[in-house]
Amino acid sequence: MSTITQNIDLTKAAHVGISVSDLDRSVEFYRALTGNDPVVFDETMSSVRFGHSQGLSTAVLRYATINLDNIGIDLIQFQDPEGEPTRGAANRPGSMHLCLLVDDFDAVYRRMQEAGFDFLGPDYTFQPGEVTPEDAVGTQVAYFNDPDGTNLEIIAPKGGFAN
Repeated sequence: MSTITQNIDLTKAAHVGISVSDLDRSVEFYRALTGNDPVVFDETMSSVRFGHSQGLSTAVLRYATINLDNIGIDLIQFQDPEGEPTRGAANRPGSMHLCLLVDDFDAVYRRMQEAGFDFLGPDYTFQPGEVTPEDAVGTQVAYFNDPDGTNLEIIAPKGGFAN
């Protein structure tokens, strides 16, 4: 990797792209999770040049986009070349997670459990002495995966902590 020598000042996100193995299954999962229908569904692309832009030999894919209030989620099923699952455990460098902000943590957590979402472990509330800044104490979180193992989180921040 090259050395970064200056600030680029990128400050807004347009979307997060998530590679999936089955577009239809993932659309249903994210539709249930967000309550939103895709704004784009079952679009296709087939391009050697686009594949090259991503370090691939080619790119044949299907995709869908589900918009949240502040960011889009692009679900992308690469058909050629097909990829291997990352199995991105939270502590593995290069893994990422998508964090979804909720107002009433307990109600959302309960609804998700009733709907059949499987959490990776019990929900957690940040405790004094465990986290800085101190105003993060009381923040509630819970982690789960999408059907392909993408790390997801729900969070109800306290004291203005939202990252």
